Amino acid sequence: MVLEEFFNVNRVLDLSFFNFQNAITAAYFADSEYKIMRVNQNFKHFFPALGDLQGVYFPEVLTALNVDPTIINEFTTNIEINGRVLIPKLEIVQGDERRIFSLLSTRTISPDFSVLRGIQGQFIDRTIEDQLRQEKDRLTQEQLKNQDIIRQKSERLEEISKRLASYLSPQVFDSIFYSEGEITKKHQRKNLTVFFSDIVRFTDLSDTLEPELLATVINNYLSEMTNIAIDYGGTIDKFIGDAVMVFFGDPDSKGEQEDALACVEMAAKMQSRIVELQSYWKKLGIKTPLKVRMGVSTGYCTVGDFGSPQRLDYTAFGSPVNLAARLQGLAPPAKIVISDATQALVGNEIDTEHFQTITPKGFSRSVETFIINQHHIERRNGQNATFRKLGNRVAIDVFDTSDIRAAIAELKEIELELERLANLKNDAV
Repeated sequence: MVLEEFFNVNRVLDLSFFNFQNAITAAYFADSEYKIMRVNQNFKHFFPALGDLQGVYFPEVLTALNVDPTIINEFTTNIEINGRVLIPKLEIVQGDERRIFSLLSTRTISPDFSVLRGIQGQFIDRTIEDQLRQEKDRLTQEQLKNQDIIRQKSERLEEISKRLASYLSPQVFDSIFYSEGEITKKHQRKNLTVFFSDIVRFTDLSDTLEPELLATVINNYLSEMTNIAIDYGGTIDKFIGDAVMVFFGDPDSKGEQEDALACVEMAAKMQSRIVELQSYWKKLGIKTPLKVRMGVSTGYCTVGDFGSPQRLDYTAFGSPVNLAARLQGLAPPAKIVISDATQALVGNEIDTEHFQTITPKGFSRSVETFIINQHHIERRNGQNATFRKLGNRVAIDVFDTSDIRAAIAELKEIELELERLANLKNDAV
């Protein structure tokens, strides 16, 4: 006895397909020959242009929906071989409307009803999901693009900051780039020790040197002076040609006495370094040794940002600044002249001798001036050591710190020379 003989075939199909009638997907049922037996209401709603699909060969339905032939072939192949197929993305255009579906189909098996042995499947609308995915991809790409822009701008900012570091004193640079919150540099009255220096007869020298040689010498000189000023904690105010202005006491201060000592010791170190550099400059073609006058003064100045919104300069104003410049012009070549106010702060630590009593132009009172004993400062700071070969160790003095390649080449030459000497020693043994 065959059970299905007692049932109405259409009734069996309707009961079997009942759960799909109100499904949110577009469901269909086809017989084993792919001929459509049933579709639900959403199938008709999703694909109204297809009309009546009863008995239509399902692959032809896919063709009518403009599905790619390779996908149709994939559909039938997988059904025959695996009994199921999942096509994750079907792009179907109907009129001006583009929608995305996934198609899930499988063979159905029934031991009692042959009519239920066929292919059951569903079109799942993924349009909104696809739109969200595309939007997510767009946002991801935009984020990556923004990250790339941020990286480029960060690299550019780093490049600019490195350039600015060459134009600004380290203390000023740090206050701009590393201070938290809004930077509002106020003008303040502070007790500063101010330093001025100037190369003797530099105008005559600049008129006789070729531009390239002049640039090499002056850049080397200013680079060396800058390194020393930074080492001693000075704020480099400006370069005016070959002239250098440095002050101590702002933005960082160790107290007026320590600031004055640091300034005077810096000046002595600069004079010592200038002596060391003479042989290097002579090799460059500077026949007459360069000598530098230096002046130091201490007193209350107004310090802060001055200028216009387009161009600001962090500097100090006041009579101590003018006096330091006057003392520099008054100083003998290769000497350091300090004011009586500076002498009062450093006199117990540093040997000085009275120089002159002057009344500088623009000053209402006379000023006692002093020349410092530079050799005493060198001994005090342990700076009178010479550079020489000690056993297999060598201490060298790089005269042009801006030319690292030359320093490396010099080290290579010394290394080769040491190897040669070691080989000679071994041969002699």
